Amino acid sequence: MKVGALEAGGTKMVCAIVEVNGRDTWEILDEVSIPTLSPAATLPMLVDYFRGKEIEALGIACFGPIDLHKDSPTYGYITTTPKTGWANCNIVGAFAKELKIPVGFDTDVNGSLLGEATFGCAKGIANSVYITIGTGIGAGVMSNGKLLHGMLHPEAGHVTLKRHEKDADFVCNCPFHDSCFEGLAAGPAIAKRWGKKGVELSDRPEVWEMEAYYIAQALVDYIMVLSPEKIILGGGVMHQPQLLPLIRAEVKKQVNRYIRTSQMEHLEDYIVGASLGDDQGILGACCLAMEAC
Repeated sequence: MKVGALEAGGTKMVCAIVEVNGRDTWEILDEVSIPTLSPAATLPMLVDYFRGKEIEALGIACFGPIDLHKDSPTYGYITTTPKTGWANCNIVGAFAKELKIPVGFDTDVNGSLLGEATFGCAKGIANSVYITIGTGIGAGVMSNGKLLHGMLHPEAGHVTLKRHEKDADFVCNCPFHDSCFEGLAAGPAIAKRWGKKGVELSDRPEVWEMEAYYIAQALVDYIMVLSPEKIILGGGVMHQPQLLPLIRAEVKKQVNRYIRTSQMEHLEDYIVGASLGDDQGILGACCLAMEAC
């Protein structure tokens, strides 16, 4: 089955044509990256890419917040995003109208989790969480084998965190909250706090100790509320190789042996990096396309 996949991010839109054999194998036949400009500039380029490719369906894994309720008049819309120009954008409608094929739709992080649960390290696991830590922070949640939706969808990047003792005076980088996960630990927050981007701070242990403190605190919240069997961490910030061991150590410290399971005894297998390179979002979008047929 040949499908289109769109990983719609706030900085770039990754488009791909993928040949999939059920949930066993895949081949990415073609892939391009298009800058996320305004909808008027970007959407026609995206539609043109997929037009004439003989795809059976399209899957969109999109930055949010988005409307996922199919009985809603704004189903398929990007809703209250702070991304300039994209609020109230009917992204699904734009493709359905022009391509006239089924369109699957979910959040970018749910897409990444679906990719990992179908083809990657969460395959066969009924309860898992994928967190991306980059320009923003978000999480996809799988509960009893199904992606979690509800009133909206998880906005796990905006849980409130306790400040690190050396970070009391930092002005949270989120325009909505004064002490949330994204505003304290996403890539722009790191740059704002330390005056350099994370890639320029690799040799500063205090940077990554504080980052691990915040990430671990959020993970402990998710562990207590969602009880996942696997936690996967992706995104640009997680390209720092020193982070995962620091996060695991801090999770162990903060849980303080309150939860005693095999996963908590083997954190190296429980809290892991993305296993599909940078393809988990595209492969998750493929799954959304298949489900739309």
